[in-house]
Amino acid sequence: MGSLLTAVLGLFLVFYSSLVGKIPFFLLLNNDLGKTADFFFEYWTNLGDGVVWIPALLLVYFFRRNKLPLLVAVFLISTFFTQLCKYYIFPAEPRPIKAIPDITQIHTVPGVEMHTIYSFPSGHTATAFCIFLMTTLLIGSPWVLFAGFAYAVSVGYSRIYLGQHFPLDVGGGMLIAILTVYLSQLIQLRWDNRSLPKKAADV
Repeated sequence: MGSLLTAVLGLFLVFYSSLVGKIPFFLLLNNDLGKTADFFFEYWTNLGDGVVWIPALLLVYFFRRNKLPLLVAVFLISTFFTQLCKYYIFPAEPRPIKAIPDITQIHTVPGVEMHTIYSFPSGHTATAFCIFLMTTLLIGSPWVLFAGFAYAVSVGYSRIYLGQHFPLDVGGGMLIAILTVYLSQLIQLRWDNRSLPKKAADV
């Protein structure tokens, strides 16, 4: 269910950006929602930063150690795909602050450093959705599904709100997360299958 929600939203962002143009779509969503929203998204966006992998690693290590291959694979594969796109497939893709001539149209938050290139895809979004999708695999609970989806979507939107990414970039990050977690599940499955004969031999 988590993958379906992510795929539907990710594909919508990509196709709608292609339909109306990524700049108009960005300007439609990049609204000034007030000082409270500025404060919230300035800090909430950090939950898609690479540092979130540290608590994720600790939690899996202490509570679901047998799923460590899944976590490591998700981290490595998502990093690989994100950097591959940013530096080789879509090298130095301009971000909103550089792509839009009239920067007065862009809502920015004072104190937030604005990046100018390496726009596609959104790494923060990819990380947030990888964490969300992986958590739904490890904890099959409805509240994890809805709370996790809300967390990931709000991180993705924070990238648009802060003027750092286009909706197209956010959609791309979501699709990378789906591919990443799918491939990581295959790696975990192969790891589990290798472990079974060894355990049987020990018995």
